[in-house]
Amino acid sequence: MPVARTRAIALVGLAGSVVEVEADLSSQLPAFVIIGLPDTALGEARERVRSAATNAGCALPSRRLTVNLSPAALPKHGSAFDLAIGLSCLAAAGTVDPESVARFVHLGELGLDGRLRPTHGILPAVHAAVRAGHERIMVPVANAAEARLVPGAEIVAVATLREAVERHGGRLGPEPLRLGAAAEPAERATAAVPAPAPEGDLADVIGGDEPIQALLVAAAGGHHLLLTGPPGAGKTMLASRLPGILPDLSAEAALEVASLRSLAGHPIGETLSVRPPFEAPHHTASSAAMVGGGSRVIRPGAAARASHGVLFLDEAPEFPARVLDALRQPLESGRISIHRANSVATFPARFQLVLAANPCPCGGGDSPDEGCTCPPATKRRYFARISGPLLDRVDLRLWVHRVTPTRLMMDRDRVHEPGARPAVTSREAREKVLRARETAARRLAGTPWRTNAEMPGPWLRGEGGLHPGSVATRALDLSLERGGVTMRGYDRVLKVAWTIADLEGAERPTDEHVGRALAMRMGAAA
Repeated sequence: MPVARTRAIALVGLAGSVVEVEADLSSQLPAFVIIGLPDTALGEARERVRSAATNAGCALPSRRLTVNLSPAALPKHGSAFDLAIGLSCLAAAGTVDPESVARFVHLGELGLDGRLRPTHGILPAVHAAVRAGHERIMVPVANAAEARLVPGAEIVAVATLREAVERHGGRLGPEPLRLGAAAEPAERATAAVPAPAPEGDLADVIGGDEPIQALLVAAAGGHHLLLTGPPGAGKTMLASRLPGILPDLSAEAALEVASLRSLAGHPIGETLSVRPPFEAPHHTASSAAMVGGGSRVIRPGAAARASHGVLFLDEAPEFPARVLDALRQPLESGRISIHRANSVATFPARFQLVLAANPCPCGGGDSPDEGCTCPPATKRRYFARISGPLLDRVDLRLWVHRVTPTRLMMDRDRVHEPGARPAVTSREAREKVLRARETAARRLAGTPWRTNAEMPGPWLRGEGGLHPGSVATRALDLSLERGGVTMRGYDRVLKVAWTIADLEGAERPTDEHVGRALAMRMGAAA
């Protein structure tokens, strides 16, 4: 029998490569050998495939089976190659039609009883197969809904190896494989819907117009935000309202977000979610948990899973300094590259960073003399845990004041006053953000960027022709000369000024817009 072939997908990060799985059956002493740089989990496929084939009623012949995974120099990880290895071996033995097997890409892990188990990373694997021109893909039933989210993919879902053999023309005995109820829990768990985004409306926020304005500017321009204030002032509430006023994701972005969730082993559901993701890791998170990592299979971290959404770091000074500084490069490049000895995995990381911090370890108050027992040196050391280079990449800084009884009474009375202006809701804020983003998208048409925060500084000041002029930037130029802002900060102030102008419907930023952007940069009132 000639060599039988089929295909599988090897994932390194979100990038997938087509792997040709070749099986050769020879008349030598019985053995089962897998070559082509497999890892430990893939090397154990020998026992899984042999037991699964026996229990499915199509045992492998007692001869030497050699399986080659090509290209041989590409590292292969995980158990998603089991189905491809099993079917290529059965095709070499003549149990199934070799031509039918060769037309498909096969993905899935086999159980010893012949069941196909759900597999992490099916969505990016199917996407990679379709991009490579292979549209026919066989996957486990538990991953079928996820796989069908990829446009242009012809998905064939099977529950067992026996069913896969029959789909490829194999003729087996009349005894079916009885799974019982054991297969149901895994399938139900995989088909669970994703965790919902944080609930709450912007109208719940108490504290005046300043916090609302800061959130609107951050959402409209895609800017990073630092919230500082005493405990209980509402910093976490403000951060959790930001995803609710962001625009819906495009189809491409939604597929990328779902692929990252699939690779991380998170449930996706039967439809693509178009709402931006929200990630809020605990302050005990490690660098690998934040940016991604793994000794064999490299998984995306919180920063990658927050791509196209919000990464919220509550109690930011409590995070280890090395974890916070690991975000500096992704904030500039919008990508995370994780290097290992035999591979480099790249994940998208175009997220909005929101930091929340108390002014000192004890929490302090609205002024240095109010309720704070920390010495000045202790305050400096506490907030200095957020490094200067990271703070320089944050566009907006807002002091969130503690809600006083007077402020609470004013907001309560405003609701009942005749003709009073109602509080801004998340729906109204999202409409304003959408209009501002549409204005920015029209201005940036023909460029790779769609939001003001994405514009490179040299392009903005140079060939982009978006510098407001020396008259409008007089205060900003003076601050740069005196060292109040860095050159990076200078560019970020200009981007925020354009966002404020877009929100107000102005054609170009004026000196007032630049002044307000500089004040928001320095942490003053907006």
